[in-house]
Amino acid sequence: MSAIECRIQLLKKEDATLEAIAQALFKSWFADFDPVRAKAEGREPDGMAAATTALFPDSFEDSPLGPIPHGWQARSLDSIANYLNGLALQKFPPESEDEFLPVIKIAQLRAGTATYADRASARLKPDYVVHDGDVLFSWSGSLEVEFWCGGDGALNQHLFKVTSTEVPKWFYYLATRQHLPMFRQIAASKATTMGHIQRQHLTQAKVAVPPLPVLTAATEIIEPLLDRRISNSLQMRQLTQLRDTLLPRLISGKLRLPEAQSLSEEAIA
Repeated sequence: MSAIECRIQLLKKEDATLEAIAQALFKSWFADFDPVRAKAEGREPDGMAAATTALFPDSFEDSPLGPIPHGWQARSLDSIANYLNGLALQKFPPESEDEFLPVIKIAQLRAGTATYADRASARLKPDYVVHDGDVLFSWSGSLEVEFWCGGDGALNQHLFKVTSTEVPKWFYYLATRQHLPMFRQIAASKATTMGHIQRQHLTQAKVAVPPLPVLTAATEIIEPLLDRRISNSLQMRQLTQLRDTLLPRLISGKLRLPEAQSLSEEAIA
């Protein structure tokens, strides 16, 4: 069992590192505009290939966001992505004991699992069904932006499911996360109600969107980082389920320690 725990902890550390790298790169390229600033000053961007450097302009232009790289667009979050609010799922009860979807609320998003969640109809419109790898944003109470990796579930109210046909998933995920501190300040200012944001705040939140060649170059770097993060989270879910299955059997004596160790080693191999 200790092998499973060690593997889970290693995956958590790797996830934190992958997330930090992705956020740092996004901030450098799309918030601080480091490559453009370097070129504007007559310098080569640190550690950047010549072909990638050539994709960035060497000057800025005014925008509602302030100075942004020449040829880029200042866009609102709700113009680059769709923020679909969930349903009041108590109005959509499950069809039976065997046919249902677990309800994904803020608590499930924070825990990363829908175990012991409420149940809802399995026949919801597909848009309101959440799958592994979907981006969820809790806009009320505890504001978080996360990749969901807890299996299929039903999208509850107070959660946005974020999708886009305009930009890659990594871009709208990191752009939304970039605005979390501001959103949390807005929510905290609502002292008389449960802290939340409104759709107008998604309109007010701006991000600099580059031309497609820059997005494509960034996708080649950032997408594998976040894909690995999602893969790690799915592996952690499987290992946690295995641990929770083996432990009661081990305690009850139905499973011997050598057998449990063997199953654990097979799972992490």
